[in-house]
Amino acid sequence: MTARAEQRVSHRRRTAKKRAVIAGVSALGITGAAIVTSTMLSTAGAASPWPSDTGSKPVSKTVPVSGVYDGGMKKFYGTGALGGDGQDEGQDPVFELADGATLKNVIIGTPAADGVHCKGSCTLQNVWWLDVGEDAASFKGKSSSAQYKVIGGGAKKADDKVLQFNGAGTLTVSGFRVEDFGKLVRACGNCKTQYKRTVVLNDIDVTAPGKSLVGINTNYGDTATLSKIRIHGDSKKKIKTCTRYQGNNTGKEPKELGSGPDGKHCKFSASDITYK
Repeated sequence: MTARAEQRVSHRRRTAKKRAVIAGVSALGITGAAIVTSTMLSTAGAASPWPSDTGSKPVSKTVPVSGVYDGGMKKFYGTGALGGDGQDEGQDPVFELADGATLKNVIIGTPAADGVHCKGSCTLQNVWWLDVGEDAASFKGKSSSAQYKVIGGGAKKADDKVLQFNGAGTLTVSGFRVEDFGKLVRACGNCKTQYKRTVVLNDIDVTAPGKSLVGINTNYGDTATLSKIRIHGDSKKKIKTCTRYQGNNTGKEPKELGSGPDGKHCKFSASDITYK
C-alpha cells in the first residue's frame, strides 16, 4: 500500500471512531457541551480536598518568614519548646510572618503550638492545619490598612478559634475548608488594644461540628461579609453564622448580642448560606 493510500485508510478509521463516539453520546441524549458543563459544575465552588504531605519536618524554634516561603507541601510540626498543642494563651508560633510576607504550600501537623503569627499584612496560601493547637493563625498588624489574606487551605480539630483576629485592618478568607471547630474567625473580644476590624468570608466549606463562623464586636465598628458558604452535616443549623459581641479592653468575657444577618455589621442574606 502506498503512503497516500495508508493516509486515506487512517483518516477513514479516525472518522469512523469519531462518528461512533458522537452516535453513542447522541443515544444517551447528551451533547458535548452538556458533558463539559456537568464536569465543570461538579468541581466548581468547592474548597480543595485535604492534601498529602511530601515529607515531615520538626520545628523546635519559630521560623521567621519575610518575603515568600514555599514549604513544598511538607508537614511541619512542633517539637521541644514548640511541642505543645493545648489551649494555653501565649504559646509561640511555628511560623512568624513579617509585614508583607507570604507563607504557601505548608501543612502544619501536631503538635501545632500557636500555628502562624502575622505581624502585619500577610498572605497564607494553601496552608493546612491537621490538628489546630491554640489557634491556627493570629493576625496582629496595627495599621487600619493592613490586609490579611487566607487563600485556599483548611483547618480541622480546633477546640476553640481557627483564625484569631487581634489586629487592625481587613481579613479575607477564600476557598477555605474547616472541619470540627469552635469559631472559624474571631475578632478579639477583650484585647488591651482594640481596633475596627473587617472580615470577608467567601467560598468556604464548613463541616460540623462547629460553633460559629465569625464573631465580631459591633461597638468597635466591625463588619463581616459572608458569601458562598456551604455548611455540611448541620441539618439542625446549630452552627451560628455571624455572632455579634460587645467587646472590651479589660480582659472580661465579652457579652453576646445576637447572631445572623443584620444588614449593618453581619452583611449577608439567607441565599449566601447553603446546607448540604
